[in-house]
Amino acid sequence: MKYLSLFALAILFSACSNSDKPTAVKSYSIEQLYNNKDIYGAGFNADETKVLVADNSTGIFNVYNINIADTASKPLTHSVKDSYFSIGYVPGTNNFLYSADQGGNENSHIYLQKADGSAVKDLTPWPNTANGNRGWSADKKFLYITSNKRDPKFNDIYKLDVTTWKGEMLYQNDGGYSPGPVSKSERYIALTKSITTDKNELYIYDRAAKAVKKISNDKEAAWFPTAFTKGDSSLYYISNDGSEFFYLVKYNLNTGATSKVYSTNWDVVGMELSDREKYYTVYVNADGKTKVLLFDNNTGKQLDFPEVKNGEVKSAVFSPSEKNMMLTVGSSVSPNNLYVYNLEKKELKPITRTLNPAVSIDDLVSAEVVHFKSFDGLEIPAIYYKPKNATKEHPVPAILLIHGGPGGQSNTGFDNEIQFLVNHGYAVLAVNNRGSSGYGKTFYKLDNKDHSNGDLKDCIWGKKWLQQQAYIDTAKIGIMGGSYGGCMVLGALAFHPNEFKVGVDLFGVANWMRTLKSIPPYWEAQRKALYDELGDPYTADSVHLKKISPLFHYQTINKPLIVFQGMNDVRVLPIESKEIVEGVKKNGVPVEYITYSNEGHGFLKKENLVTTDNKILAFLDKYLMEKK
Repeated sequence: MKYLSLFALAILFSACSNSDKPTAVKSYSIEQLYNNKDIYGAGFNADETKVLVADNSTGIFNVYNINIADTASKPLTHSVKDSYFSIGYVPGTNNFLYSADQGGNENSHIYLQKADGSAVKDLTPWPNTANGNRGWSADKKFLYITSNKRDPKFNDIYKLDVTTWKGEMLYQNDGGYSPGPVSKSERYIALTKSITTDKNELYIYDRAAKAVKKISNDKEAAWFPTAFTKGDSSLYYISNDGSEFFYLVKYNLNTGATSKVYSTNWDVVGMELSDREKYYTVYVNADGKTKVLLFDNNTGKQLDFPEVKNGEVKSAVFSPSEKNMMLTVGSSVSPNNLYVYNLEKKELKPITRTLNPAVSIDDLVSAEVVHFKSFDGLEIPAIYYKPKNATKEHPVPAILLIHGGPGGQSNTGFDNEIQFLVNHGYAVLAVNNRGSSGYGKTFYKLDNKDHSNGDLKDCIWGKKWLQQQAYIDTAKIGIMGGSYGGCMVLGALAFHPNEFKVGVDLFGVANWMRTLKSIPPYWEAQRKALYDELGDPYTADSVHLKKISPLFHYQTINKPLIVFQGMNDVRVLPIESKEIVEGVKKNGVPVEYITYSNEGHGFLKKENLVTTDNKILAFLDKYLMEKK
C-alpha cells in the first residue's frame, strides 16, 4: 500500500548533495523492478527452525515458510485471486493462521491452515464482517480476535479455543471504544476512544468489577496502549501528553503511578514485549526512518543490534524462547530483507534476497531529506530523489509525490514506483506537507479544517524549491498522489490550474461530502474525530466541504490528467473517480481512466501495479517530458 510514510536529513533551500556530474545508469523496466520481492515476517515455528512469512513472488501475497538452516522457501498457500497475509504459527505447532479479504473490500477474515495441507478453516465465517487478530492468551490455549459481527459499527473481542476453534465473547463493545490489548489474566482490557484526530482517551476495563477506569487526562493529547505485563502489574502505553512527540510510559495497575520509560525528540510509534518479558523493543519514527531499539527488560539497558551493510533494522519479531529474533532490514535502494539474529551467540544470518539479480543497486537512487520554506515561512520536510543523469546541461522534469491521509508521511524506504520514475529521468520530491505525522503535535494539527489550503500551498512551494535546482526543467513539473494525496492532485489542478503541467490521481477524493457520508460502518468509533478535523457533511460544514471538493470545480482543470481506481474501494468510492473524469473530459482536456475490478483502496496485485506504473510513465513521457 502506498502514499503513507516519513523523512531524513535537513537541507534548507540549497542544492542537494548528489554530485553534479552525470552518471550513466542502466534503464530498467517496471517488470524488472516488480521482480523484486516484497516480503514480511510473521513468526517462528515451535522449534525455531522455520519462520513464517508472506511475499508476493507469484504476483500477489501468499504464505511461505523459510527453513533457517538453508534459507529454502516453501509455499504454503497458493492463492491466485486474493492476497493472503501471514499472521503466525499456532503456538507449539506448524499449523498457521493468515488473513485475507475479498478483492480489496476490507472485510478481512482469519483462516487456519494445518501443516498437513488439509482443508482451510475460516475461523471468522460471518458474512460482511471485518475481523482482526489480537494475539494469544498467556497459556497459548486461546486466540483473541476482534469482530464487528454483532454490530457492524463496533468491534467486540472474542476468544477462540485452539482445540475446537469455538469462540466466546470476552468483551462486548457498547461504548464505541477501540479495543486494545488484553491482560495476561484476562481481567483487564485496554480501550481507547477517539475525540478528535489529535486527541483520544485511554481506559482500562476491569472484567471482574465490570467497570471502566479512565487513565488519560482531559488535555489535548493522544494515548495508545501497547502491552500488559505478567501478573497484571503494569500497562505500557504511548502518549504525547505535555510533549510535542510521543514517548513510552509504564502505568502501575495497582497504584496508578506512571514512569516515563523512553523518550526522544522524535515520535515513539510502537513497543513490543518478548513473550517471557526478557526484552522489549521500541520503535521510533526518526528523521524519515523507523528505528528499532532493543532493551533488556530487567535492567532497562539498551542493547546493540549488529550492523547491517546497506540497510537498517525496520522491525523485529521475537521467537518463543527469546533466543532469536527475525529482523526486517531495508533502505531506500534495497527492498526489505529478513535476517535471523541469535541473541545469545550474537550471530546474524540473512535468510532472504529480495532484490532482482538483474537490477544493480548502483543504478538506484538513495533518498535524501530536504527542507524548504513554504508560503508562510514554515519549514516543510520532503524526501528527494535526484536522477543520476540530471545536470545543469541536462535538466530533467520532476514530479511532486503527495502521501495519503490526511496525516500520513512519506519515508526513505524502498519504493519500486519511485525508483522506476527516477530511473527513467524524473526527479521525485515526496512532500510531507503540514498535517503530516512525525514532526510533532503542532505540525500535525496545522491542516485541521484547512485542507486544500495551507497543505496544498506547501506542495506549490515544493515545486518552487524544485525550480531553484539548476538541473530541473522548471517548465516540466507535475503532481501525483494517492487517496488524500490524489485529492491534493485534483485540488492542485482545480484551484491552482497554472502551477503543474500534469496530474496523476490514484483513487483520490473528489467529493468530500459523499466520502465523509460513506465512511465504512466499522470506522464508527473514529467518525466523530474525522468530522471534527475535516468537517461534518450533515451540518453547515457542508458549504466549506463543497468549496474544497475538486469535483465542483472541475471546469478550471486544464492540464492532462490520468486517474486510477480500484472498483472494490470502500474508502474512496469508484464514483468519485468516475465523476471527476467525466467532468474534466468536458473541458476538452486529455484524460485517461484506468480501473481494476479486483482491487480496493490501494493496489496489491503485481499485474495491476505493473500496468499502473507503465501507464503513468507513458502518460508522463507524452505530456510532461513531451517525448515525440
